[in-house]
Amino acid sequence: MAKTRTLFVCQQCGAQQSRWMGKCPECGAWDSLVEQLIAPARPSGASRPAALSPNQPVRLRDVPLADFQRLPVYAEEFSRVLGGGLVPGSVVLIGGDPGVGKSTLLGQVAAHFAASVGPALYVSAEESAQQIRLRAERLGLAADDLFVLAETSLDLIIEHIRTLRPRLVIVDSIQTVYLPELTSAAGSVSQVREGALRLMQLAKETAIPIVLVGHVTKEGAIAGPRVLEHIVDVVLYLEGDRFHQFRLLRGVKNRFGSTNEVGMFEMAGDGLREVRNPSQVFLAERNTHSPGSTVAVTLEGTRPLLVEVQALTSHTGNAQPRRTTNGFDLNRLLMLTAVLSKRVGLPLFNQDLYVNIVGGLRIGEPAVDLAVALAIASSYRNQRIAPDVVCLGEIGLSGELRSVSQLDRRLSEAAKLGFRQAVIPAHTTPEAPPNLTVTPVRSLTEAVDLLTRNVRSSPSDIEQG
Repeated sequence: MAKTRTLFVCQQCGAQQSRWMGKCPECGAWDSLVEQLIAPARPSGASRPAALSPNQPVRLRDVPLADFQRLPVYAEEFSRVLGGGLVPGSVVLIGGDPGVGKSTLLGQVAAHFAASVGPALYVSAEESAQQIRLRAERLGLAADDLFVLAETSLDLIIEHIRTLRPRLVIVDSIQTVYLPELTSAAGSVSQVREGALRLMQLAKETAIPIVLVGHVTKEGAIAGPRVLEHIVDVVLYLEGDRFHQFRLLRGVKNRFGSTNEVGMFEMAGDGLREVRNPSQVFLAERNTHSPGSTVAVTLEGTRPLLVEVQALTSHTGNAQPRRTTNGFDLNRLLMLTAVLSKRVGLPLFNQDLYVNIVGGLRIGEPAVDLAVALAIASSYRNQRIAPDVVCLGEIGLSGELRSVSQLDRRLSEAAKLGFRQAVIPAHTTPEAPPNLTVTPVRSLTEAVDLLTRNVRSSPSDIEQG
């Protein structure tokens, strides 16, 4: 009789080692090896003849097309990220930092689905049914066909799903449910992988869409083996600072739609509200009469967003001036500071620099380089930039401006919100809207001289002055 053996499995990458080590040799993670008992595999017996297999090779043109209809979900922003709604039999994985609003959003999705489509089952392995009821009362959620199950055993959860036959299942979370036949603890590599496989097989068999909540690591990736993201059909991330009210739902993987869509939500007292026009919200409290403020057009997926970029320079006597960013890459700021000092001639060696992206957004694309550099120059020279100007362009180390992608869409979004002038790289020739004046510039020096020395004044500015 074969005996069970002990292996040490990495909780980050799933690599197996015969002995414990402090550092995983495969992924380099520290203290990630966990002891597990591996039972011997049962003999499968004689294999079934190929003639009896239900799957046979067929011509691609003879494969029938699946005529499925997507199921509507709460909020058009959520539906857009999914590709138009939930696909029957799909498995969706949603990750995000603790407290970002995953359970709040999925509670609203379950209540809306139960009221408009059919029965929905919310399975919670972290909260009791009473806690879920209290949150539902606070959010004003009420649906007759919304069922709640507080259970951690995945076998019992699957049995309840087969008995109830709901139209939607939400499991919160995949790291806290377990299979009793596995000896490892809940959240381990084997438990997460096998549990996701069981739920995927159930979803395909019953055509019930299943939404899984996944915990994330300190690096922001979904905890557990990477194979978990390969098992499911859709992977979404709910991003945002828990101390800011805006949340961004971003698609990373989608077998039924594009991953270039994002959804914007605002955290309120009654839950997450969708934001139909994020640009207008981000610019609502903008002070147009102070230096150090510019407007950039960034792309979140395929959606152009207008955001305010703020910069502040302050003289310091320290040998090493401070460089602080909020929502912008610090290394990118250091590069822009060097270009401003070397190519434009701004003496920033004795200046503390602070850069802030208003609204709690994190922007990583280089199209906002020009807006950040101009905001710094405006604050240093104490000269404001005209409030109806948007700035677009990537900055090279030589101080030249480089083109950005989808410039036409960015300019159209700026024109819709009433902006009258756009500063863009000179090498691009976009089709500008009729009410938007496009000013091409070749270098950062030219842009700084244009916008911080030739400031257009309006009667209201003169009155305030």
